[in-house]
Amino acid sequence: MTSLPLYHVDAFAGQVFAGNPAAVVPLEHWLDDATLTRIAAENNLSETAFFVEEADRLHIRWFTPVREVDLCGHATLATAFVITRLLRPEADELRFDSLSGELVVRRAGDLLELDFPSRPPQPLESGPTEQLARALGHAPAWCGRTRNPDPDSDKLMAVLDSAQVVKTLAPDSTILRRLPGQGVIITARGDDCDFVSRYFVPKLGIPEDPVTGSAHCTLVPYWSEVLGKNELFARQVSARGGELRCRLEGERVRVAGHCTLYLEGRINF
Repeated sequence: MTSLPLYHVDAFAGQVFAGNPAAVVPLEHWLDDATLTRIAAENNLSETAFFVEEADRLHIRWFTPVREVDLCGHATLATAFVITRLLRPEADELRFDSLSGELVVRRAGDLLELDFPSRPPQPLESGPTEQLARALGHAPAWCGRTRNPDPDSDKLMAVLDSAQVVKTLAPDSTILRRLPGQGVIITARGDDCDFVSRYFVPKLGIPEDPVTGSAHCTLVPYWSEVLGKNELFARQVSARGGELRCRLEGERVRVAGHCTLYLEGRINF
């Protein structure tokens, strides 16, 4: 029988039952992809992060209940929380090798801060724009799309009229699944913050992701330009909700937040 440690962490939240839950599974060596996918499906969270330490390097991978993805913010934050709070409390900075290159997480006071690549959106062509409006049931003020190395990981983005529209929108998941790319970000100026957002990923078995660090690789450069400032306070206004302290630094995006440990246990198979 194989037995693995498992940590369930609520990321981008200062208390349990909020933010985005992620599973974190430390490994001594990589298991085959089919097993990693089955573990993620059994956890049934939006992301399970697996990491291995080899020759003083940390390697991280992320799996939804359906497949591996190339970048995940909240599960990286959760992994850094497990390492710095439970496994290696002396660490102030972690460097992960990943499908998106080197990712750095640093302590920032009582927060943890992600250092991720900036992925600004480009204006969207007319065809997908019309499909996106039908999926949302609301005409966006602006539509964009990221350009990732893997086109299947692209995100569509729709800028809406107000924070209230973002909070109350109920997209058609059937149409969302037919749109290009991985998922759809909706966003607007905030009432009590710089901007709000939500993220829908039905293609990956995630109707709505509660708080999405990787989406802010796209949101931060967009709103930084619109609002004319590099430091931004954001809220993801899903049912669970989350808060993100963001900063644009050239071609990098810094995203900081709290994490809370909900559960610690073991996987046996």
